[in-house]
Amino acid sequence: MEKILNFLSGLSKNNSREWFNDHRREYEESRDKMFFYTEVFINEIRKFDTEIPVTDPKECLFRIFRDIRFSNDKRPYKTNMGSFIAKGGRKSAHAGYYFHIEPDSNFAGGGIYMPPAEPLKAIRMAIYENPDEFISLVENKNFKKTFTEFYGEKLKTAPKGFPKDFEHINLLLHKSYAFGHQLNNDEVKGENFIETTLDIFKNLAPVNRFLNEALVKYL
Repeated sequence: MEKILNFLSGLSKNNSREWFNDHRREYEESRDKMFFYTEVFINEIRKFDTEIPVTDPKECLFRIFRDIRFSNDKRPYKTNMGSFIAKGGRKSAHAGYYFHIEPDSNFAGGGIYMPPAEPLKAIRMAIYENPDEFISLVENKNFKKTFTEFYGEKLKTAPKGFPKDFEHINLLLHKSYAFGHQLNNDEVKGENFIETTLDIFKNLAPVNRFLNEALVKYL
């Protein structure tokens, strides 16, 4: 993992095609190491989340190449590497597990980030009709210790179709139902990286199950 962090650190300082081509071997070694860890996590996650199928790690790892066609930021490469493990891989609309490697900004977590309108409505409906169940999951001691907050933006008022006076309206304002736990560089490079990350994923699994069941029931 130290090689991955070193490569990404260099890329952050030299985000150009010339530098990348000169260091392509380091990139390929880093990518292969990410495939390795992704496969390990797939196999281990399947022991506590049966919704995760046997998946090719290549379907989970995000490309390092940025789409700059409509962006003012013309840097050609991302300065992080990450894999999303879910039914359907990185392009999936299902809740899943994500680990993100970026010097001084590493984290592990998952859920559903910025879902389209219909899946988002389905999740909100599941929470609206089963608030106690969802609250028990996100207020669980181990969950709260691992994940201190939801990721992403929130609405300022009740979403369309839901009553403003709903007791737990704050739970319906989120545009994402995603969670993350920061990992410092030493944790990523340490011998317990796999174990530590799996503990994070295990604490997320019940919430992912709720989210995925919502998509099945309300879509």
